[in-house]
Amino acid sequence: MARTKEFDPEAALGRALELFWERGYEGTSMADLVEHTGVARASLYSTFGGKRELYAKALDLYQRTRPPIVDELSRPGPVLPALRALVERYATESCDASLLGCMVVNAAVELAGHDATTARQVEASWTELETALTSALIRARAQGELAFGRDPRALARLLLVLFQGMRVLGRAPGGEERLRDAADQALTLLA
Repeated sequence: MARTKEFDPEAALGRALELFWERGYEGTSMADLVEHTGVARASLYSTFGGKRELYAKALDLYQRTRPPIVDELSRPGPVLPALRALVERYATESCDASLLGCMVVNAAVELAGHDATTARQVEASWTELETALTSALIRARAQGELAFGRDPRALARLLLVLFQGMRVLGRAPGGEERLRDAADQALTLLA
């Protein structure tokens, strides 16, 4: 007869996510995970696999539970005000030292270059955002908010790179002026 779990796997995964998000993959040991989740090492391994598998599951959880930008961009009505608000929000959040930043960006910087699973997860996240931005910009062009000659996909890619770059620069001190200037320039493109 199989033993029942003596802990809630989703709650443990959420606590692991917190720790990985705060410290990164390399900065988090299995001992840290045991302590932070309150789950025995053997139970973590039997439920989630090794540290790398647990990290991948935590990153999946992050992506499933973050605010739905796709929903924001697909609401009826004018598109450009929503995009402008998104640029402003990214700039503001990226300057906020009390926030942990974006776990997807953290994963890209730390692991995606040498871990195929993480690279796929990062690419999927960025593709989802790029697709949402492209769709919103196509709608903006159709509604007459964006000049017909503008390329929605190229503009979406520019915004994607801007957003992810903001998250990176926001992690270092002194980047607020750079982020504000970049946001202001992006807003002129959405005029």
